[in-house]
Amino acid sequence: MTTKVQMVHGGMTDFNIYHGYPEALVRGMRCSFLSDADYHHLTQCESLDDIKLNLAESDYSAAVADSDNLTPSGFQGVAVQKMVTEFTYLRTQCVEPLSTFLDFITYEYMIENIMLLLKGALSGRNINELLAQCHPLGMFKASTMRSIPTFEPNARGFADLYQTVLVDTPVGPYFAMFLQESSEKGGGAVRNVIEEVEIEIIKSSLIKYWIEDFYQFCMKLGGDTAEIMGELLKVRADTNAINITLNSFGTSLNEPAMRISDRKRLYPSVGHLYPAGTAMLADVSNEEELGRVLELFPAYSGIWNIHSTGNDKSIDDAFYERDVQQLELAFEGQMHFGVFYAYVKLKEQEIRNLVWITECVLQQQKDEIEKFVPVFSFHAPWRGGKKK
Repeated sequence: MTTKVQMVHGGMTDFNIYHGYPEALVRGMRCSFLSDADYHHLTQCESLDDIKLNLAESDYSAAVADSDNLTPSGFQGVAVQKMVTEFTYLRTQCVEPLSTFLDFITYEYMIENIMLLLKGALSGRNINELLAQCHPLGMFKASTMRSIPTFEPNARGFADLYQTVLVDTPVGPYFAMFLQESSEKGGGAVRNVIEEVEIEIIKSSLIKYWIEDFYQFCMKLGGDTAEIMGELLKVRADTNAINITLNSFGTSLNEPAMRISDRKRLYPSVGHLYPAGTAMLADVSNEEELGRVLELFPAYSGIWNIHSTGNDKSIDDAFYERDVQQLELAFEGQMHFGVFYAYVKLKEQEIRNLVWITECVLQQQKDEIEKFVPVFSFHAPWRGGKKK
């Protein structure tokens, strides 16, 4: 009898046999990011036509050449579509388990799209307008996307939505987990759950399940993938926990009874803050108490100080800067899947930078135009360069 040896995905024995080509592709795509010189030229632009002209000298040249929509949202759409095209090509070159890993990346966008459609349906917005705002990486077939916002805003409608539409989507298991947990908590029927909970709470719960599921998948892969992705997802989980706590102040989630029963359930069960930190976060009632908890964790005390001292840099900017540093480090290793996740997230940051610059140019806010986080910049603080 032959014993099957389980190989670690990320070792030198078989990685290049199965995943060497897509890894080479994504590492080559690193050259497509805007350079320091590109950012300098963009920040000197006086109009959106100037921005298009400067982008024609970058990797976005083909993407912007045929675009007549010279608006921040137009540039954003072009950049997102370019990223999606590259990601889709990478996905077609993959075999298991890398193909499943890339699918996990898309699940986050699926959740965001579903929540966008649900929220839009509740407010009576036009379905075509909602579909245009959905992220291409999280799209289902057209019939499924159009079915999501057509439910009736009542208990029966929500139940039918899950049973007939969401159950067949890749993120259906996360909805099942949310409904099961909520029904057990409330003691009522599953169909009575969704209407009683705000859309943002549902979204936070689904993202929590996705992070936990993705983390477990990466841990099973082992090797450098487990180490690098484990760290990235732990930081992502901590960021979610901090933001959930901060955004709950002034809402019903900050009521004493709701902190333990509802808010604590939204914290992922992975991360550097879990379990001691998240247990303390569940008890905080204001920003001062939140700051005292984060002071116990050096990795987050500095970020919180930026927020609490009224610095020009927001807490989101501090998180983005920290994320870019860690995501860039993923490109320094070899033979692991983390580089694919890092590529997508760094492209997201580049698109945010592009939107910020175009908005500042459009509104003639040149004093604010430098407030972005460049990717693979030689002037980044963690490379020994000077802050802008």
